[in-house]
Amino acid sequence: MSARKHFIVSYTARKIIIIILISLIGCSAGPPFYINQDIDFSYIKKVTVLPMENLTPDKFAGEKIRQLVINEILVSGICDIVAPGEPLDVLNSLGIKSIDSLKAEHIKAIGKALGVQAVIFGSVEKFGEVRMGNISAPEVTITLMMAETDGGSIIWSVTSTRGGASFWDRHFGTRVETLSETSLEVVRKAISTLMY
Repeated sequence: MSARKHFIVSYTARKIIIIILISLIGCSAGPPFYINQDIDFSYIKKVTVLPMENLTPDKFAGEKIRQLVINEILVSGICDIVAPGEPLDVLNSLGIKSIDSLKAEHIKAIGKALGVQAVIFGSVEKFGEVRMGNISAPEVTITLMMAETDGGSIIWSVTSTRGGASFWDRHFGTRVETLSETSLEVVRKAISTLMY
C-alpha cells in the first residue's frame, strides 16, 4: 500500500473511531442529580406528584410531563403514588396558587393530608421543537425535586435534558425522535437517578 493510500485509510479510520467515541460518550452521560445520602429511601412507600411549573409556551407541557413522571415511577416500582387529582384539592385548601411558593410547612401539611412520605414537584423549562439547519427536532428540559414530608427538606433533585438533532440526524438523515419519545426519555433518565 502506498504511503498516500495508507494515510487516507488511517485518517478515515481515526475519524470513524472519533465519531463512535463521541456518540458513546453522549449516550452514556446521565443527568446531573443530588441525592441525600443520609436518607433511607426505603421508608418512602407513597408519594404525590404535584403539578409542574410550566415555563414553556406549550400550555399543556407541565401536565404532559407530570403524567409521564407518575407513570415512570409506577413502572419502576419505586413506590406508590396518590391519584393525580388528590393533591390539587389539598393545594387549593392550603391556598397555594403556585408550586414556586411551596414552603416546608406546606410540604408537611400535604404529607399529613395525603398520607405520603414525600412530595415530588418541579418545572418544565423547555418543551417543543427547535430548528437546526433544515431539520426540526424536539428539545425537552425538566427539573424534578423530592421533599420528605417530616421536615419539608429536599432529598433529591435532578435536571434532565435532551434534544436537538444528533450528528446522525444532521449528516445522515436518520429519523429524528418525536417530541413524545424525547419527553419519555428525559423523564426516564431523571427517574433512574432515584435508583442509585
